Amino acid sequence: MSDRSLSAWLTHLESLHPRGIAGIELGLERVARVKAALGQHETVPVITVAGTNGKGSVCAYLATILDRAGYKVGCYTSPHLVAYNERVTLNGVPVDDAALCRAFARVEAARGGEALTYFEFGTLAAWEVFAEAGVDVVVLEVGLGGRLDAVNVYEPDVAVVTGIALDHQDFLGPDREAIGREKAGIYRAGKPALCADPKPPQSLLDAAASVGADLRLLGRDFGFERSAEDRQQWRFWCRSGAEVLRRSLAYPGLRGATQLRNACVALAALDTLKLRLPVAMGAIRRGLMETELAGRFQVLPGRPAVVLDVAHNPDAAKVLADNLGGMGFFDRTYAVLGMLGDKDIAGTLAPLKGKVDYWLLADLAVPRGATAATLAEAIERHGLGGTVETFATPSDAFAAAAKRAGESDRIVTFGSFYTVADVLARVRPARQAH
Repeated sequence: MSDRSLSAWLTHLESLHPRGIAGIELGLERVARVKAALGQHETVPVITVAGTNGKGSVCAYLATILDRAGYKVGCYTSPHLVAYNERVTLNGVPVDDAALCRAFARVEAARGGEALTYFEFGTLAAWEVFAEAGVDVVVLEVGLGGRLDAVNVYEPDVAVVTGIALDHQDFLGPDREAIGREKAGIYRAGKPALCADPKPPQSLLDAAASVGADLRLLGRDFGFERSAEDRQQWRFWCRSGAEVLRRSLAYPGLRGATQLRNACVALAALDTLKLRLPVAMGAIRRGLMETELAGRFQVLPGRPAVVLDVAHNPDAAKVLADNLGGMGFFDRTYAVLGMLGDKDIAGTLAPLKGKVDYWLLADLAVPRGATAATLAEAIERHGLGGTVETFATPSDAFAAAAKRAGESDRIVTFGSFYTVADVLARVRPARQAH
């Protein structure tokens, strides 16, 4: 087993659980037993981040700022876009195959007969990588929900919920109250528990109170203001003990109006750890401006404009639509779209009504993938406008858009991590060559 390649290990991970790579079986018992067998312990600060949307951005801000402050940072996120290594980074750099393979081997030796899911196995292995590297701080992104997610087996020093919207209702419940309760499961007694949702559901407030978490809310305990007189800066504020700290900052590197909220809660989280992980303002300023994250309203250089966004639920699609509206004028908008069949397709596409001239729809040849025909039917049924064409893959759809689009047009790829990953794998080498 020790001489397995990374691809062989990933194939092995897919086979361990009856549901394969897409298998979801929420619960902490299996992961806790293997964690104990591995002798894993939390010896450095842990920041856990959950939320329907925005958690990847918050993790990226945290990891980048802490890196610029001189700390050795381990960050675990999911899913990946092109390579599995993207999930496990040390100071922003994906770990190499060898480090992952060593970690996988240790988890395999410790798991006994436990039928871990792909995500559970990967979570335990990420911690092994961080322990071997001797990191100063760990940033963990929840995969699904919070309370029963594998990441929640680790005890956070500060827990962040970015926001609560409808997604994964089959697992988390039918409404925001149910989903909020699940996400609040990462909160801990006496520990800072942040929520950046402007209107958090009562279930989250109640859950935080029931465990005795130190709940800190957007608008009450921390927040942000746009500068009316200086469009190049925004102001962050938070209550820190008896004081209210205020800082004027340049806009963050990630694009889009919601990024101020994401940056804001990341800074508030860091403030709670300032005695253990002091961070200078210079590191904060650099970290915010230099944060990069593929697929989050990512605008590639060159013409026509190419936007990559993993928006795959109504809340994220509304943000995408707002961000597109703020880009300026384009003659035509091409949308390359592929989605999973269990998502709210109609609700996700509704914010784009009347904003797309050409829909280039793709089959997603993955478990739960929707067909292009299904997407086309939804666009027609809900009168979203635009010309519709179907393709076998997102890459094929993007190639058609790139061939047709002029310099004053834009191409927007969205709907799923799978969609963006397929297009990014095609676009990245081509753009780098130029």
